[in-house]
Amino acid sequence: MSTQTNINLNDFYTLLRERHSVRHYDKSVSIPREELNDMLELSTLAPSSSNLQPWRFLVIDDPQLKEKLLPIANNQQQVIDASAIVAVLGDLKSFEKADAIYSKAVAGGYMDEATKAAFVDRLENTYGSLPAERLHNINTFDAGLISMQFMLIAKSKGYDTVPMGGFNPEKFSQEFQLPDTLRPILLIAVGKAAKPAHPTVRLPLEQIVNWNTL
Repeated sequence: MSTQTNINLNDFYTLLRERHSVRHYDKSVSIPREELNDMLELSTLAPSSSNLQPWRFLVIDDPQLKEKLLPIANNQQQVIDASAIVAVLGDLKSFEKADAIYSKAVAGGYMDEATKAAFVDRLENTYGSLPAERLHNINTFDAGLISMQFMLIAKSKGYDTVPMGGFNPEKFSQEFQLPDTLRPILLIAVGKAAKPAHPTVRLPLEQIVNWNTL
């Protein structure tokens, strides 16, 4: 293993250890939208079920809209103080983008047209026949993958985050006029910490890991 690889791994391990959920933010810090877009674009490299990429984002950085969001998010102060709130949404019709996604795979030389056509037909039939709640469960899993990726990327750029499941999804959908095909899954506050995160502890491996049998 080269020295450069070791340095990159060490940086990554440090990033994992230093990322904590921060709830107190410096209100004076504003993250440029271009930088937020860069972080979100990198985040989309996360895996998803059948590569359908069902995540959609509503980034809320307008102070008045944050005020409207505050009671919906149980009056958590980070909603107001953080630079932005990234609402991670799940698209119940993500399978309708299968043709566009796999057409890019053909253009990139990753598969041929016949394989693409078979993939798209299978995905549209399979996902299109699933009930909404099953699709939402799949989207929730995929949202967790991209959300963690976003939080690590934000930390690598010197920002802090906190994931928030404590909000009213029905009221969020109403206030921000989401179509029925989009469901809110998670809110992520992102900005500069005003004070360090509270220390947290983890269960030891012997309490959570078994090998081959329980």
